[in-house]
Amino acid sequence: MSAGEKRHTVTFEINGARKTVAVEARRLLVHLIREDLGLTGTHVGCDTSQCGACTVEIDGRAVKSCTVLAVSAEGASITTIEGLTSPGAELDPVQAAFHEHHALQCGFCTPGMVMSVRQLLKDQPDPSDHEIRHGLAGNICRCTGYHNIVRAVESLASKGEQS
Repeated sequence: MSAGEKRHTVTFEINGARKTVAVEARRLLVHLIREDLGLTGTHVGCDTSQCGACTVEIDGRAVKSCTVLAVSAEGASITTIEGLTSPGAELDPVQAAFHEHHALQCGFCTPGMVMSVRQLLKDQPDPSDHEIRHGLAGNICRCTGYHNIVRAVESLASKGEQS
């Protein structure tokens, strides 16, 4: 931040907790989440909104947080991967399906994939293989783990389970 740059106060809810922070106008939400709030499950993979690793839910919709200015989060309800379950509690159904179907390799893309799958299943509770692949087109897995990711989503669709 340059000397004298104005900071804006922003109040929002994140993972069920109300937060008020002062941010510069150009600060991206992903950096606020990771650096200021310490929620490092939301990853920065490309800084160009192509990889999807930074996907979070804002007011119930999956959004790439590297495309959102932190000041625009005023009044929003944000859920990150950390907000899906409490320590020691059962995993979110999407997380459990990823675990059961080995839908991760290095794990870097997994938080963004999980958040995107939750949105996909909200929009299309019983997606076809093509709809699953199309729905995840905005998320990149550099380990090429797509086959098992698709299997995990199919398992949720066939059970009718989604978050």
